[in-house]
Amino acid sequence: MPLLEIKNLHVKIDGKEILKSLDLTVNAGEVHAIMGPNGSGKSTLAYVLAGKAGYEPTSGEVKFDGKNIFDMTPDERAAAGLFLAFQYPLEIPGVATMTFLRTALNAQRKKRGEAELSTPEFIKRVREAAGKLNIDQDMLRRAVNVGFSGGEKKRNEILQMALLEPRLAVLDETDSGLDIDALKIVADGVNRLRALQRAFVVITHYQRLLSYIVPDIVHVLSGGRIVKTGGKELALELEARGYAEYQEEAVE
Repeated sequence: MPLLEIKNLHVKIDGKEILKSLDLTVNAGEVHAIMGPNGSGKSTLAYVLAGKAGYEPTSGEVKFDGKNIFDMTPDERAAAGLFLAFQYPLEIPGVATMTFLRTALNAQRKKRGEAELSTPEFIKRVREAAGKLNIDQDMLRRAVNVGFSGGEKKRNEILQMALLEPRLAVLDETDSGLDIDALKIVADGVNRLRALQRAFVVITHYQRLLSYIVPDIVHVLSGGRIVKTGGKELALELEARGYAEYQEEAVE
């Protein structure tokens, strides 16, 4: 059974159809890259999966681990193992990163009927995960993303992902605004989390991220639907030739 199965998904935003008959199947253990020009619907897909307000489908179905995702609230989706890394992570003044991480982790555990972690258990987990991601302990004491560089914000999200251990991680243009060193750190964090029971959907405009997070399958999203699917070599083809031919195909 696929971990994520999308069939004939249509989504309108402010009266304009953004996703049009989109189909996508992702199995556990796979890394899928979704590439496409600006305005093709990449972020809309991510928001629909996460359950962002205002991003409801007009038709079609999405099943996550065999369950209808549209019957689940955003927190239920998160507890079931769906994680979204934002293109632009939010700053949360006044909330310490450690407090945020513990609240998020225990909220999910409680939703699943699991016991909350004690303070010593939680601190041990955070320190182990932060150490693997080369995250300074001082960063954990600061308010969430406040004063963080672009790279620090993305590393903080990868730390959240490492602690929450999702079944499906959707990375929405996580390479946006990163220099090459920060990109490598984020990619290394993602690669450490690759596992047989976990899948990734990596949404990106450029091929450079996929040099470090090598996908199993690459999809071209244009005009609100997937117009081509291939292997990792497809990303290199897109880098060399651009999206023009696929934009024309989506219009036809």
